[in-house]
Amino acid sequence: MTLTRLTVEHIVFKFRVAMTKKDAITSVVQHYIDGAKSGSSAEMRRAFHDDATIFGYEGDSLFAGPIQRLFDWHDQNGPAVELKANIVNIDIAGTIATVRLELDNWTGTNYTDLFTLLKVDGHWKIMNKVFHINAHSGSTKALPDREELPIMRK
Repeated sequence: MTLTRLTVEHIVFKFRVAMTKKDAITSVVQHYIDGAKSGSSAEMRRAFHDDATIFGYEGDSLFAGPIQRLFDWHDQNGPAVELKANIVNIDIAGTIATVRLELDNWTGTNYTDLFTLLKVDGHWKIMNKVFHINAHSGSTKALPDREELPIMRK
């Protein structure tokens, strides 16, 4: 039995429909995680929109600009083979979403990443990454300025 292009496209369509929005977003974030672990900015790039941005502090210095800055940094820094990643939260509202990702031991540093995603042409893409450095030298203890704030309700 041979698969025609139409049959393959039908199978792919059914698979996409079966994936929940959360699964699709998790898959996007997984490209970022896999790229971090392997040292491949090309794999990481698959998660981001071409116009994505990045913001966060390295000490007192603001690390800000186009997402290419992350890819350049990652290419110089190399693979984070011992990285442990945990998606803490995914919040979805129609065609937008946010993701909180905790990263332990990215070459000795722990991060909290917040991503905003947008569904563009039927595909979820990270539009913005904001990060916070929690601790250095492989420590898993978060710095005291990391806190959960209560949701304000009217």
